[in-house]
Amino acid sequence: QVQLTESGGGWVHTGGSLRLSCAASGRAFSRSTMGWFRQAPGKEREFVGACNWGAGTTDYADSVKGRFTISKDNAKNTVYLQMNSLKPEDTAVYYCAATPSFRWSRRRLSDEYVYWGQGTQVTVSS
Repeated sequence: QVQLTESGGGWVHTGGSLRLSCAASGRAFSRSTMGWFRQAPGKEREFVGACNWGAGTTDYADSVKGRFTISKDNAKNTVYLQMNSLKPEDTAVYYCAATPSFRWSRRRLSDEYVYWGQGTQVTVSS
């Protein structure tokens, strides 16, 4: 049983930082793509970023590029989303997702991911 558990959400002022964690369990993730998505009230879920678990290749949405960084800790089976220079428009529920992948390719659609976490709320106030 694959399980993804996010943590680290919270409330910050504009310009602040948060680091989200996604702890993965239940399978070997060495050949997986890990993604981060977010969904604001009344909006569709949108891609934030993704990384290849093995090589660490990353991909980011234009809206977060230069502000958000994905990293991983293989020993802890955990992926992180470091969010800096946060803006009110970053307010959303953030989800991590995973899908088996033997070769890196950009995966920006939620349908491309098999496993999902429960989400963690991030609120940025102006």
